[in-house]
Amino acid sequence: MKWLHLTIELVTGFILLFAVVKIAGKKLISQMSPFTFISAIVLGELLGNALYDDHIHLWYIIYSITLWGAMLLLVEYASQKWLSFRLWSEGKPTALIRNGVIDYEALKKSRLTLNQLQSLLRKHETFSIREVAFCFLEADGEISVLKKAHYQKTTREDFRLPPHPVYVPVTLIRDGQLLADELAELGKTEQWLAAKLQKQGIASPKDVLIAEWLEGDGLFVQTYQPAERQRSTRRPTASE
Repeated sequence: MKWLHLTIELVTGFILLFAVVKIAGKKLISQMSPFTFISAIVLGELLGNALYDDHIHLWYIIYSITLWGAMLLLVEYASQKWLSFRLWSEGKPTALIRNGVIDYEALKKSRLTLNQLQSLLRKHETFSIREVAFCFLEADGEISVLKKAHYQKTTREDFRLPPHPVYVPVTLIRDGQLLADELAELGKTEQWLAAKLQKQGIASPKDVLIAEWLEGDGLFVQTYQPAERQRSTRRPTASE
């Protein structure tokens, strides 16, 4: 009898959860807002707890999932109906990079580190921050990237150009900390880096939010106060 009761609860719960997901739409899975994320967890907990508690009857499962599903649909309807409610429930994109400059305050408010930002950019085939004109953190935790014009995708076949070597950018300073291992792997010294920074009017690595070296394109540097110091990118000469 216990196995039969468990089977009925499982089948009922499966049908109800499937119905909620189908009615709520694909957004519940692919584009999670904070509310839909919480809803997914709660729905799973409601069914899981009911299955392993002998004192909870089938009607409890039906009522709980139906009520929570109805609230989920109500929120989705309100989000479509009223823009102000949508902004409150889903939030709006946060600009992490504007006009090629990292917004450090927005980065901190979003609880993101430079490492995490670089990792997210690499997933969008962007291996250097210097390539980015604008970067937005969306409500579902993904980022949207708009590259600078001369970094946007073209193929060499379009211009019938010969292939050339591809280099990976190397981060030398992050959050004011010198990355000695990366510098050594690049085959450069701290004196070399200090000289490069001094040419851009920067006295210490502690003033640098991020510094990145790319062979053939030089040193990219952004300080914590980019508005007070003109950021520049200098291409290395053949002697360098």
